[in-house]
Amino acid sequence: MAPARTGVAFWRSFAIFEGFEADAIATLDTIAMARHWTASESIFQRGDDGDYLVVVTEGRIKLSLLTAAGRELTLRYAEAGDIMGELSLLDGAPRSADATAATDTTGLILMRGDFERLQARFPQTATSLIRYLSQRLRDTTDQLESIALFEIEARLARFLLLSIRQYFGDDAPSMPQLRLDLSQTELAGVLGASRPKVNRAIVALEDLGAITRSGHVLTCDPEQLALIAEPGAT
Repeated sequence: MAPARTGVAFWRSFAIFEGFEADAIATLDTIAMARHWTASESIFQRGDDGDYLVVVTEGRIKLSLLTAAGRELTLRYAEAGDIMGELSLLDGAPRSADATAATDTTGLILMRGDFERLQARFPQTATSLIRYLSQRLRDTTDQLESIALFEIEARLARFLLLSIRQYFGDDAPSMPQLRLDLSQTELAGVLGASRPKVNRAIVALEDLGAITRSGHVLTCDPEQLALIAEPGAT
């Protein structure tokens, strides 16, 4: 397929590219290639060569691991506006998880060789990449802490606060709205809990006034979510 030409605003909407200069972004436009995956199609598997990054433009991709006991552990879902596979792109190591299209999905891919040539041409891009990876490490630490230390209501509140931060950045409104397209079963996989527990947690957050549901859209009260996310905090 022909390279997708999507412009400065598009590329800078992704945290990993937001610090790239205009010329570097123009190069991204020339090396990006459009792709489409059907629902349930495997995009890559753990152990595969990590030779490209995926920019999701429509649909949803599940990132997961299969345990030795045959149980699938959902790590996260990449949706429109997300990227995935960036760690393998940067270090050349094999894929660390499986990626499967949860719905019909379209996106752009950046091949590692092309990206390395871009970095060599624009070395200042390293600053943006380091900043992005540092935030990813913090987010991963928060997710692991939530699963290990917090009750399900706190885990859900922390997940919603993280989603607000990822979607709105520093410009979140006082009562942000999130479109939650994950089913309760999918959300249970992300939070490391059963579906019934997730359902009860959603109801509990509603009763506490932290969220209001209207179909798949959640209107969130970040202040109330923060209180639930850190029980015992003063």
